[in-house]
Amino acid sequence: MREFIVEADGGSRGNPGPAGYGAVVIDAESGETLAEAAEYIGVATNNVAEYKGLVAGLKAAHALDPAAQVHVRMDSKLVVEQMSGRWKIKHPDMKPLAAEAARVLPAAQVTYEWIPREKNKHADRLANEAMDAGKRGEQWSPSASTAELDRPARAGRSAAGVGAPAGPPGDAAAGAAKARAAMAGAGSAGTPASGVSAVSGVSGTAAGAEADVRAARSVAAGAGASEAVTAAPPVGWGASADLGAPATFVLLRHGETPLTPQKRFSGSGGSNPSLSDIGREQAVRVAAALAARGTVQAVVSSPLLRCQETARTVAARLGLDVTLEEGLREADFGDWEGLTFAEVRERQPDELNAWLASADVAPPGGESFAEVTTRVEAAREKLLAAYAGRTVLLVTHVTPIKTLVRLALGAPPESLFRMELSAASLSAVAYYGDGNASVRLLNDTAHLR
Repeated sequence: MREFIVEADGGSRGNPGPAGYGAVVIDAESGETLAEAAEYIGVATNNVAEYKGLVAGLKAAHALDPAAQVHVRMDSKLVVEQMSGRWKIKHPDMKPLAAEAARVLPAAQVTYEWIPREKNKHADRLANEAMDAGKRGEQWSPSASTAELDRPARAGRSAAGVGAPAGPPGDAAAGAAKARAAMAGAGSAGTPASGVSAVSGVSGTAAGAEADVRAARSVAAGAGASEAVTAAPPVGWGASADLGAPATFVLLRHGETPLTPQKRFSGSGGSNPSLSDIGREQAVRVAAALAARGTVQAVVSSPLLRCQETARTVAARLGLDVTLEEGLREADFGDWEGLTFAEVRERQPDELNAWLASADVAPPGGESFAEVTTRVEAAREKLLAAYAGRTVLLVTHVTPIKTLVRLALGAPPESLFRMELSAASLSAVAYYGDGNASVRLLNDTAHLR
């Protein structure tokens, strides 16, 4: 009996907003990509898009072999838990989609597993490609896809067991998973079939498949020659000794506001408080500490008032200007803004439990951690390009700082709840020329004592 792995994802730019899904079918024995599916679905929520991605992945697997055993891997805990029967499906939009997914294959043939977002990059990229195509007024085309090339090579059953990932979760920018797979010599890159259907078969061998894909895409784009294949960056002790100066982000959480000691939700959608007297003193102290170190070359701040105040105090001491970056703002906590955790627990226990269980779930009227991650990743790439080889102070908030740290570590989304980050604390991440990242400091408050 054949065994397939289905990886699926969906996204919405607005929740609800322009949405799309992506799904990929993988041979569990060889790690070979057999089929891809993606579609722009118009305005929908994240959860609807994720369910539609699941349905598309299951249908693609069924088309390949209706008798196959299928192991579904998704980074949506909601979908995984509901389809596994452990969570009740309450939302009326989810019930028909879940029922449709359950009808594709007999329940005995399908198992479900939650995976971190970092391990679902192939399906995630397909979903984003579908949304990008929708923005252009088009539907996704497999001939223009880069998802297959961007994912790390997968290990088959002989190397890692059925459904096993090709290494620990890692940040896509760090390239750690790709390096581990390359060093293991496992996996095969497939060649997407040409055409414009929403589902495309993929086959090929490791030797020459990637070059064939790149050459085909260069011809489609009118290019004269195919791109060179970039080698995976080495990691750890195998890294080159001469990587040049890294771009270093010194991450400063803003000083206290009146809401901080009360432990109230204070994000982008609240009252936008200024610093308290204690917060202003904290900003003065951290400015003195950074001036003594003398390494900061630029200051970038979240646009929220508490960060701008902190950043201006530090920048004045360092003789630097402050640049604002929208991507560094705090998460929007929606209806929970200004409330304590206990108050939210009392008023909306189900919504709070769902938020704690999945990075894809947003507070009512707010922003999910998955959405914050997308925004922070984009800001990170923009700033890395602007400050290559330099040390830049990013004055921001709890969620963006924790997100940058967890991405550098390759940690799962739930690690956000397992880090302490005090007001006016310093953390630091270095980003090297080969794509790897190193966490150098976390929650340093020595300058406040």
